[in-house]
Amino acid sequence: MANKWVYLFTEGNANMRELLGGKGANLAEMTGLGLPVPQGFTITTEACTQYYEDGREINAEIQGQINEYIVKMEEITGKKFGDKENPLLVSVRSGARASMPGMMDTILNLGLNDEVVEGLSRKTNNPRFAWDSYRRFVQMYGDVVLGMKPTNKDDIDPFEAIIEDVKKAKGVRLDNELDVDDLKQLVVRFKAAVKQQTGQDFPNSAYDQLWGAICAVFDSWMNERAILYRKMEGIPAEWGTAVNVQAMVFGNMGDTSATGVCFSRDAATGEDLFNGEYLINAQGEDVVAGIRTPQQITK
Repeated sequence: MANKWVYLFTEGNANMRELLGGKGANLAEMTGLGLPVPQGFTITTEACTQYYEDGREINAEIQGQINEYIVKMEEITGKKFGDKENPLLVSVRSGARASMPGMMDTILNLGLNDEVVEGLSRKTNNPRFAWDSYRRFVQMYGDVVLGMKPTNKDDIDPFEAIIEDVKKAKGVRLDNELDVDDLKQLVVRFKAAVKQQTGQDFPNSAYDQLWGAICAVFDSWMNERAILYRKMEGIPAEWGTAVNVQAMVFGNMGDTSATGVCFSRDAATGEDLFNGEYLINAQGEDVVAGIRTPQQITK
């Protein structure tokens, strides 16, 4: 029997931490408890180990199973990956069995391109949301997967430098004050920056984007930060990291949606006190970026 490299969230549980990583095991456990978890699948820690044994390549067997599970996700969500009219967009996150903060940043809105964004705009009747999601995706993918680096003396992220330039020209202070035309301009300029720095065009195919993101998660297991952290914490290199591919839900669709973080305990004292914070019309990274002040979830 062939190895099983991929698990739907409905196929796992909290006891499978070694195979599914902490995040994957907990997503599976929450799914089993009936919580409204956006569905997806976890590529196992064993697949990461195999990736390194195969010379940093995803072998045909693992690729085949990932393709099968994309189809299963399409059936669950009623959407199609890479489709122009009813697109399935996904997030890609790392998840080792031991918590490793800062190993790899999240990639959101994966699956967008110049045609899919127009379909998403029509389907939601919300062009600003669609183009905001697209510019965020190009920025995250460029930073995390394509390795975009600052080229200025102030060591500013090249995408953030472009955003500041556009905001200054528009005379606004916040990212969410930019309109659809501004966001379209950002996407064009972001892609031009990628081409200039990497010599490559930004990937257009949803599957090319996905393979790049999965490899980036696996590669992050051996980046300098991760190696140093493992040495400090005594985490074996052979453990590997899992990859979680999950259907997107959106906090940036307008003033009736939001993103945030919540806890069932006070993180400082352990007191049984539900707490957290949120931002209206935003996506996950905005909460930790410090650009806008979050609201307390109790308000």
